[in-house]
Formats: sequence, structure tokens, C-alpha cells
Amino acid sequence: MAGRPLQAALLTAVAVLAAAERELRFKAPPPAETPVRLFTEPELARYDGQQEGQPIYLAVKGVVFDVTSGKEFYGKGAPYNALVGKDSTRGVAKMSLDPADLTHDITGLTEEELKSLDDIFNNVYKAKYPIVGYTSRRILNEDGSPNLDFKPEDQPHFNIRDEF
Repeated sequence: MAGRPLQAALLTAVAVLAAAERELRFKAPPPAETPVRLFTEPELARYDGQQEGQPIYLAVKGVVFDVTSGKEFYGKGAPYNALVGKDSTRGVAKMSLDPADLTHDITGLTEEELKSLDDIFNNVYKAKYPIVGYTSRRILNEDGSPNLDFKPEDQPHFNIRDEF
């Protein structure tokens, strides 16, 4: 009869462990820290580093990065502040802060500039800064309607597997 209390304790322990395993296995995954969103140009412009305490966002190739952790480079009065609050793909490719280059437009860039763009996109922005969204220009027409012909895989210098 001395074995009965031990047997009961073991059965209780097994039942508790099984319940804990079921609870852990079927729990929903935690929500993402920051949801990824779509930014219009005016919305993105709000994150230009001019307001203390506000995040600082920069878009390259239509991908919006939170560069707040690099505030010394991108914040108010910082050397690269001209790049933030907009899609500065051309400026990044040309390594230019000229206002005419602070655009998404890559028309006419040289092969060397396009390679530089890809290198900086992958080895600086994607390596250091979290993605918080995408520019609406990537998937919408000028009038704001959905571009039904948009296919990420058809975009120049875009690889969807590299974005997530």
C-alpha cells in the first residue's frame, strides 16, 4: 500500500505536465511588435526627424525603414537628415544629398549606381534598421487606385524573399 501515494503523485504530475504542454502548444503566437503599413508621401513626410520623440523614417526602393536608432545621422541637423521623410532611393544610389536626387525615381542610373544602391540597401538599411512599411507608390496608381498589374517579382531590384 505504500506505493499508492507515490503512484497518485506521479499521475498528478503527468496530468499537470500534459495540461501545461497543451496550453503552450496551442497558444497563439505573440503579435508583431510594430505592424507593417503602407505610407503615402504626406504620411511619410511626417517622420522627417524634425520633432523630438517622433520616429525617423527613410524609404529606399519603396521599403520604409525606422532609422531612429541612427538619430545622430538622420535626426534634425544631422548630416543625412535630407534623406528622411521620403523615398530617397536615387540619392542613396548616387550618394547624393542634392534635393533633385531625393526621389524614388531611378531612371537613368548607371549600372555602378544600381549596384551601389543594392549594396547599401542590403548591407546598411536591411542589416541595421527595422522595416516598418512600404510606400504606396509601389502598389497604387497615381490616382490612389490599386494597380492590378502590380507584381512584386516584376519590380526592378526587388526580391520579396529578401524583404521579410
